[in-house]
Amino acid sequence: MLDAEILARIQFAFTVSFHIIFPSFTIGLASFLFVLEAMWLRTRDDTYLALYKFWLKIFALAFGMGVVSGIVMSYQFGTNWGPFSEFTGGVIGPLMAYEVLSAFFLEAGFLGIMLFGLNRVGPKLHFLATTMVAVGTLFSAFWILSANSWMQTPDGYVIENGRAVVTSWIDAIFNPSFPYRLVHMVLAAYLTTAFVVGAVGALHLLRDRENRAARIMFSMAMWMAAIVAPIQIVAGDMHGLNTLEHQPAKVAAMEGHFETREGAPLILFGLPDMKAEETKYAIEIPKLGSMILTHDWDGKITGLKDFAPEDRPNAPIVFWTFRIMVGIGVLMALLGIASLIARFRHKLYDCKHLHRFALVMGPSGFVAILAGWFTTEVGRQPWVVYGLMRTSEAGSPVTATAIAGSLIAFVVVYSIVFGVGTAYILRAMNHDPRNAHVPTGEFLRAGGRQLAAHNNPQAGE
Repeated sequence: MLDAEILARIQFAFTVSFHIIFPSFTIGLASFLFVLEAMWLRTRDDTYLALYKFWLKIFALAFGMGVVSGIVMSYQFGTNWGPFSEFTGGVIGPLMAYEVLSAFFLEAGFLGIMLFGLNRVGPKLHFLATTMVAVGTLFSAFWILSANSWMQTPDGYVIENGRAVVTSWIDAIFNPSFPYRLVHMVLAAYLTTAFVVGAVGALHLLRDRENRAARIMFSMAMWMAAIVAPIQIVAGDMHGLNTLEHQPAKVAAMEGHFETREGAPLILFGLPDMKAEETKYAIEIPKLGSMILTHDWDGKITGLKDFAPEDRPNAPIVFWTFRIMVGIGVLMALLGIASLIARFRHKLYDCKHLHRFALVMGPSGFVAILAGWFTTEVGRQPWVVYGLMRTSEAGSPVTATAIAGSLIAFVVVYSIVFGVGTAYILRAMNHDPRNAHVPTGEFLRAGGRQLAAHNNPQAGE
C-alpha cells in the first residue's frame, strides 16, 4: 500500500507531466509563428502565410490544453500541499502572480487578435499581436522557472514565524540556479518545437518531395537542430556545474557515484543499488567523470555515501532519466549534423533516410523534457525546498484513499480530454500545409488599405 505522501507526489508528477508538454511546445511554436509571419511580411510569399495558418490552429489547441492543465495543478497546492503553501506562500505566491499579470494577461490579451484578427486589423497590427503572444510565452517561462529554481536554490529570504519571507526580490528571482535553468528550458522548448515541425515537414516530403511548404518547414527545423542542439549541450554542461555546486547529492545520483573519488570515471551505464550502495555492472570511462564535472582529470567528486541515507535522492530514477535526456540530446545533435551534410550535398529534400530519421525524432523533445524534469525534481528529494523543507513536512492531512480517488479521476479525465486533443493535433499535422486556408489574398498584399476602403467607402474613393 502506498501512503498519502507518495500518492500526492505521484498525482502532482502526473499532472505536471501533462502540463509541461503543452507549454514547452507553445513556447517554441509561438516564436516559430512569429518568424513565419515576419518572413511573410518581408517576402509577401503566401507559402509562409499558409504555414502560419497551418500551425496557428495547432498552437491554439495546444495553448488551450496547457492553460487547462495548469489550472488543475494550482489547486493541488491547497488540497495536497497545504503546509508547503503556507511556508513558501510569501515567495512562490507573488512569483506566480507576476506570471499571471505579466505573461498570461499579455498572451490572453493578444491571442484573440492573433487567432481571428488577420482580416480585421491589418497585417502589421496582427504581427504585433503575434509578437506579444511570443513574448508572453517567454515571460511565463521566466516566472515559472524562477519559482521552481527558488525551490532548488533558495535565496533572498529569511524565516519568520515558520514562513519564508523575502528580503531581496532580486536575489529571490535571480537565485543561483535560475539563469542556467531558464536558458536550458527555453532552448529545450525551441528544440522540442523544431523537431515536431521537422517531423511534419519530413512526413509531407516523404509523400511529395516537391511540396514547397514542407521544404520550408523541414529546412527551418533542421537549421534549428544543427545550431541549437550543440548550444543546448553546452548549456546543459553549465547547468550541471551549477548543480554540482549547490546540489552535490543530485549530481552524485545522476552520475551513479556512491564513493567519493578523485579522478572519478564517467559511468555510461549501470544499475545503481541504494541498499548495496554501489552501481552494479558499471560500464566506465576512466577519469572522464571528473573532467566533465570539474574540468580537471583528477577532480574530486562527492559520492552518495557522504550524505546521510535520509538525505539521498532515488539514484536509479535520477541515473536513468538523466541518461535518457542526454541520449536524446546526442541524437538531436546527430540529426542536425546529418542535415548539414545533406544540405551541403544538395540532398536535403531528397534523402528519404534523413526524412525518416526526422520523423522518428518528432516526439523526442517531449521525452527529453520529461526525463530532464524527473531528473531535476526527483534529484531534489527528500527536499521540497532544498535544505529548508522536507517533502514529508509539506503534505496536507489528507487520507491516502482520498488522494487515490482523485488520482484515478485525473487519469481517466486526462486520458480522455488530452487524448482527444492530441489526436486532433496529429490529424491537423497530417493535412497538407499547402491547403491551409489563406483568405487574405491581394487585400493583405496591399497592407490593409483594402480593409480601410471596405470599412469606409469614402476613404477608398
